[in-house]
Amino acid sequence: MDNGQLTRKQKEFFDFIIDYKKEYDVWPTYREIADAFNYKSPNSVTQNIQALLKKEYLIRTHDEEYDIHPNFEENLGLKKNSGIPVRGLIAAGYLQEAVEADLGQITLDMLFPRMDDMFALRVSGLSMKDAGIYDGDFVLLMDSDVQDGDIGAVLYNGETSLKRIYHDRDGLRLEPANKEYNDIMISPDIFEEVRIIGKYIGHVNRSGIHKAIPKKMAS
Repeated sequence: MDNGQLTRKQKEFFDFIIDYKKEYDVWPTYREIADAFNYKSPNSVTQNIQALLKKEYLIRTHDEEYDIHPNFEENLGLKKNSGIPVRGLIAAGYLQEAVEADLGQITLDMLFPRMDDMFALRVSGLSMKDAGIYDGDFVLLMDSDVQDGDIGAVLYNGETSLKRIYHDRDGLRLEPANKEYNDIMISPDIFEEVRIIGKYIGHVNRSGIHKAIPKKMAS
């Protein structure tokens, strides 16, 4: 592959997102990149990403995000792991001799048995911060029924929102987990424009995987 030569600023930009990925295991958000380079507008981030796409250091993913070109992954130390290695046995009773062995890997399929029904969306905004969900996090959603009080992703009039969902007598109420935001009320006569696209089951960020706490345990 014949990649175009990067300018000094483009190389600094590329190095930043690589270093961020290595440290946190997720890509930086546009806001984080803009803050790191003191850009006044997100357009500057877009322009740099477009340049790296054109020179084939980045590629477009199926969800219109960006990723490192596969030819660079191994050289940059970004080769994806298929799971977490299980290195042996440990006693949870009396002290026992350490047993080291290759017992396979813990995979995402084991952590989330219904992987085929799952998808992820990246969060933009802070309306759910008191639920531990922050700007830039990836929320894990499942195509399943949403009960009153569950967090879910709602598609309404072409716009999406992640909120705690309640069915009131006046309609559908979308409750944020941040006092700086107001509830969103949706009247019954426009229900046909509303679709709950997924139930929140957890989220992923730089500190790891956080699964939703079942209601009985949370209460």
